[in-house]
Amino acid sequence: MYAASSREALEGARVELETALRGVTGTDDIAIGEELMTVADTVGSDRALRTALADSSTSPDARAAVATAVLTGKVHDVTRNMVASAAARHWSRDGDLARALQALGREALLLAAKREGRLDVVEAELFRLASLVKDNPAFELALSDRSRSREDRRTLLAGLIGGKVDDVTERLAVQAVLVGHQAPGDALDEISGLAAATNGRKVAYVTSAGELSAKQRTELAQKLSRIFDAPVTLHVEIDPELLGGVVVRVGDERIDGSIAGKLAALRRDMQ
Repeated sequence: MYAASSREALEGARVELETALRGVTGTDDIAIGEELMTVADTVGSDRALRTALADSSTSPDARAAVATAVLTGKVHDVTRNMVASAAARHWSRDGDLARALQALGREALLLAAKREGRLDVVEAELFRLASLVKDNPAFELALSDRSRSREDRRTLLAGLIGGKVDDVTERLAVQAVLVGHQAPGDALDEISGLAAATNGRKVAYVTSAGELSAKQRTELAQKLSRIFDAPVTLHVEIDPELLGGVVVRVGDERIDGSIAGKLAALRRDMQ
């Protein structure tokens, strides 16, 4: 989670990115997204550069000038300008700048998919991939094993998704697995949620005691859309230990309609 000043800086950078991407053509937005994620990786791993770009004791103009000097002629002008602008903003912690650049890179790729009408597909693929990885602990452990080379982990992931998913999905998945510091399944889940948000939807993480029919999914999505006043995408997982009913999480909100949850509440009331 970001502290207040970093959240404000990131939101400002997001607005700036969306505006900047409206002026690019072709596949430049995809290139910009990948460049931002690459810069994020470099900033995150290079302490001297991270300090030069994010140290609040240095003037914003000086930090922006460092970014411009380092990146000029090496990346797209939009990438360079976004990094310089981000460096000039106030971040609560030095590490927040790298995390923000990573988030901006992901959003640039998702906005590219949205522009081409592929965002629904990308979101669904990311969710399915996250579920597959989480359901296979040995595979997830192999993907997150930093004693393996990046190329080795890239090859492992390619065996699962290579040529089988949208190009944007693959780029985001590779970046999440090779660079991210979260468990791969969690990172993929997070990007899937970001894809839904980019599409103007909220994500409801639903845990059900059993499979939900198409009608049940539709009715649940409609009810949640009314509750949260926004279109809702369901991400459903099965947990027989719930005994019956569902547990729903949307952001920080949690709705427990499971039998296990009701029994637990009853036991607490009786104590």
